[in-house]
Order: sequence, then C-alpha cells, then structure tokens
Amino acid sequence: MPPAAAPAVDIDASPSAVDERLPAGKLVTLGLQHVLVMYAGAIAVPLIVGRALKLPPEQVAALISADLFCCGLVTIIQSLGLGRLFGIRLPVMMGVTFASVSPMLAMANDPTLGVTGIFGAVIGAGVISLLLAPFVSRILRLFPPVVTGSVIAVIGISLMRVGVNWAVGGPPNMAKIPDPAFAATVEAAKAAGAALPAGPAPMIANPAYAALDNLGIALFVLVVILLMAKYGRGFLANIAVLSGIVAGTVLAYALGKVSFAKVAAAKTFALVTPFQFGLPTFDVVAILTMTMVMLVVMIESTGMFLALGEMVGKPIRQDDISRGLRVDGLGTIIGGIFNTFPYTSFSQNVGLVGVTGVKSRWVCVAAGVILVVMGVLPKIAQAAEAVPQFVLGGAGLVMFGMVAATGIRILSGVDYKHNRYNQFIVALSIGFGMLPLVAEQYAQHMPKSLSSLLHSGILLAAISAVLLNLFFNGLASSEEAHAAARDNTHGSE
Repeated sequence: MPPAAAPAVDIDASPSAVDERLPAGKLVTLGLQHVLVMYAGAIAVPLIVGRALKLPPEQVAALISADLFCCGLVTIIQSLGLGRLFGIRLPVMMGVTFASVSPMLAMANDPTLGVTGIFGAVIGAGVISLLLAPFVSRILRLFPPVVTGSVIAVIGISLMRVGVNWAVGGPPNMAKIPDPAFAATVEAAKAAGAALPAGPAPMIANPAYAALDNLGIALFVLVVILLMAKYGRGFLANIAVLSGIVAGTVLAYALGKVSFAKVAAAKTFALVTPFQFGLPTFDVVAILTMTMVMLVVMIESTGMFLALGEMVGKPIRQDDISRGLRVDGLGTIIGGIFNTFPYTSFSQNVGLVGVTGVKSRWVCVAAGVILVVMGVLPKIAQAAEAVPQFVLGGAGLVMFGMVAATGIRILSGVDYKHNRYNQFIVALSIGFGMLPLVAEQYAQHMPKSLSSLLHSGILLAAISAVLLNLFFNGLASSEEAHAAARDNTHGSE
C-alpha cells in the first residue's frame, strides 16, 4: 500500500510560493534562465536521432523546431495544469529524455521501421503510459536504487559513444577511406583504354576523422565548461554546457569551420505541423520497447516530484503524482504527433529552483511560452543544426558523462556490505547493458522483430536488473520504495 496520503485539499488552494504570480518582467527573465539551463539537453536528442537517420540539415532543423515547440507546450501543461487530470502544478520543465536514444537508434538502423516507425512507437508508448500513470507508484517496489542506478549508469555509458563519435567526426567506420590515388589511377586507365589495376582499393587514414584541429576545438569546449562549472556562480554554473557550445561555435566560425548561410536562408516564422515525415507506422515490439523506456522515465519523474514537493513546501499526494505522470504520457503522444520524441521532467531545472529560491510554477509556464515561440522560429533551429559535430562532442562528453555519474552516485548508496547479492545485480545488469555496445552483431541470428529491444543496452539493463533484483531481494515495502525514490532524485535526461 502507498504511504498515508496527506489530507485532501483543492488543487487550486490558497496562494503559496508555488502559486505566486510574479511581475511580467521578472517572469520572463527567470523563465529565460530555465530555458537556457535546459537548452543544450533539449536539442541533443533530435540532433542525435536526426543524424543517425541521415536526414538532410533542413529536416534535422525541423526536428529541433518540433522539439522546442513540444517542450514548451508540455511544460505549460505540466506546470499550469489541464483540467483535473493533467499537470502536477509545480515548477517543472519538460524535455526529451536521453533514455529513449538507444532504442530509437536501434529503430533508425532497422529498415523496416525508420523515422515513421520511431514516431509510431513513441505515440503507442505514450498511450500506454497515459493509461499506466495512476499505477506507476505501485510498481516503485520493482525499481529500488540498485536497479535505477544500474540503468542510469548504462544510459550514460551508452551515450558516451555518441559524444566521442561527435568529437572525432563520425563512427569508427569513417576512420578509413579508399585511397583517392587508386581511384585516379582507375579513371586514367579507363580513359587510356588500358587494363584496370587490381582491386580492391587500398584503405588509408581519413584526414577528416579525428583531425587534430577539430579535436582541439572539442577540448576547448570541454575546458570552457569546466572553468564555468568551477568559477561560475549560481545561474552561470548551470549554463556551463551551453556556454561551452557557444564558445566553441564562435571559435569554429573564426577558423572558417562553420557556416550560418542556411540560418540566413531559413524562414523567419513557420508553424510546427503534425506528421511532417508521413503517417506513423506501428510495430508491436517497438511500442513495447519504448513503453519499457517510459516506465523507467516515470519512475524517475515520481522521485523528482516527491523531492521537488519537499523543496517548495507542497505536500505531494497520490493524485498529484498521477497527474504529473499523465503529462509524461500525454507529452509523449504529442511528441510523436508533432515529429519528436518521449518527454520527461528535467532534473537540472529543479536544481535551478534551489539556486534562485523562486518556487513559482508560473516561471516555468513563462519558460514554456518562450520555448513555444522558439519552436516557430526556424532560424533558431537552423542555428542549432549548424553547430559542428566536434563542438557538440566536447559538450557531449560532459552531458552524457554526467548521466553515468548520476547512476554511479545512486549505486554508491546501495548496501553491498550486508547484501552481497546487490553486487551480482549491478555486475550482470551493466554487463547485459554493454552487449550492444561491445558486440554490435551479437543478435544477428535472433529474430529481426526483436531488433529494437536486443540492440538497446538500456532496456537489456532494465529488464535484467528488475528480474535479478526480484530473484535475489524480492519486493521492497511501499514505504521503502517511496523513500528511496525521494532520496535518489536523478535524471537520465
């Protein structure tokens, strides 16, 4: 049974710090701070997935616009509320979760799914999540810290590959290219009517892969982020990653490595429209795979809601959690319709609430409006798409590494001394999670229909951690589960 609920009160009770309506100027300023804190994380997922799908720059920019628009819309629903079923009505920012990246990359590489299959899986998972929202707090017992810590560590470790590939200029198969001199010899032989040289073409090092000047810029971005994190105070420290990306882009532009011609050519205003990439296709395994991601995401959101409620001085009841989690599901449905991805609450913005001391949910409503406006200004998305990969690589090492560090922090609080079984749970779940990373073709003889599941280290880690914990430890009490969720507020975004 869930812990005893606080006395029932009207969700629109007398004004408190959470419901305080600040002057318009202050709302805009504080809302913009929240936008800047989450911006780098918000645009990362559409950049990762868009480039994995090999979409042209204009379509990647369209994904970014859709993401910003939906971030804003779902943030408004979460913070302001929609009727009596949706919205926790706390200062919460919503964005695309990193937890969804691994299965979506697997879907992107499956020719039977592709981009429409991804959006279909997102919509399907959103519908299921919406229906499951009232029951999620009852399955917290399946996700103690030994499970959530292992899963979040795997999320971060899996994403580190993306950060490294960004920094060096692409995946490892780009390290070698056919020797251009051989191609020239072949063409000369054809022109002369002579015998063609024996192939295949010899492979040589790709001069664009891991180029030292590009790596130097990635390192520069990393150094800027570290300096901002160490010497910045308050809000400045919270935008360290964004500051590093801006500084790296300026340096790359000065060196002639980036062009903003497409930004100038982009429209000034454009509505975000549904199904820009075609009608979604629905695959049962892909939907169930994404639903597993959403379960992990909603467990994270539950812990964040409980911790945020304590921070702002508002008791969080069972129906509050259900309303907040319904927005995770509704936001994911909206995301799939408008060509973007699964949504969750961003924990770094919770940190900003602590830094500023401003607890008003209207600040996040204002931030949501700002994001909606940004989403209909294509030049903003095109500018984000124009940022070179190696600049993003320096920032990605920090963003994704911090996700892994969060998992490690949670695992550091697990009892290994009095419960030796926890070591087996961590060891094996992380081991299973690493399978797609270290042996990409390990599932080549397994059913192709399971590809999106078998190639997602995050889901393999989640399933194995839950099952191993049940085998070794059984179910924790509801009181223990709620306390653990509150104490281990974290984010895989």
